[in-house]
Amino acid sequence: MTLNHLFIDTWRSGEQQFILKTSGSTGLPKPIHLTRSQMEASARLTGQTFGLEPGDRALVCLNTDYIAGVMMLVRGEVLGLELTLVEPSANPLGTFDPATTHFDFAAFVPLQLQTMLADVGTSGQPKALPILNGMKAILVGGAATSPALETALQAIDAPVYSTYGMTETVSHIAIRRLNGPDRSDLFTVLSGVDVGTDERGCLHITAAATNYDRIQTNDVVELLPSDSHSRVRFRLLGRADSIINTGGVKVQPEAVEAIIARQLADWHLGPRLFVVGLPDERLGQRIVVFSEGISLTEGQWQAVQQAVRQRIGPYAVPKAWQVVSTFVETATGKIDRKATIHRNEGGRERT
Repeated sequence: MTLNHLFIDTWRSGEQQFILKTSGSTGLPKPIHLTRSQMEASARLTGQTFGLEPGDRALVCLNTDYIAGVMMLVRGEVLGLELTLVEPSANPLGTFDPATTHFDFAAFVPLQLQTMLADVGTSGQPKALPILNGMKAILVGGAATSPALETALQAIDAPVYSTYGMTETVSHIAIRRLNGPDRSDLFTVLSGVDVGTDERGCLHITAAATNYDRIQTNDVVELLPSDSHSRVRFRLLGRADSIINTGGVKVQPEAVEAIIARQLADWHLGPRLFVVGLPDERLGQRIVVFSEGISLTEGQWQAVQQAVRQRIGPYAVPKAWQVVSTFVETATGKIDRKATIHRNEGGRERT
């Protein structure tokens, strides 16, 4: 991948203001104005959190037109990292020799890690495993990690973290360990970041990386007491603007997705999927599952419905399962749910 020379040249010229685009995963992409001091603060916090030092080698395999990729460039500049850039692809380590390649730090989207771990050699181990094992930290963000992927991640010795953040917070402000004995379903807020919730239970964030402005999100969280190290933690429940109102009962689709993904993982299935509410004359909205490339037998479909019924209740049971050959994605590799639904309107559903 060629370096984003426009950004780097602008950065090195001492520019103090930058305009980046949001990913467009929850709406149309919009421009966000960020200052140099915000981006420097975020980069230093990442370096402090993961013990990055000048001369450490970092792999950049994300789109450098968006915040996750841009901040890898900024970290290189601020922390003195040696950057190796490759074109974004499903298997960014596929062209590297595991015997001679070393990276200290990298950030991936879930699909990239899933693809690399599925690319096994004659030994039966993932070809990229020696490279991954040599890292100080591996970040995965941009989308939720499935139970199947989290199981596969246990093969990696290096610490792997799910990140929480957005363009407005200049990349991540909280992390969740995904592998090893310290794995957790809770996000830990990074040092110097203040968080709270509004009347909806949605997270708000204040930090040096936000220029100390309060950023109000639409992410519903369960905020927990600080741990023994005085670190604030939260459990991410879903988005307030994705709640499904079915028959007068509100359902958080992310909770349904998690139950389905765990059930599929028991059958060694790990397709990408999402749950939405589609218009229904009787219920207002009916709950529908969209999955990528995987259909279910009648027995499996009934087992999925029963799992949701037992864990949440009858009102949350999906009414249909729709198989899509390939999900539509945003420029940053996230699932574009609205475009996927629109492209597959009238498709065959299992009910």
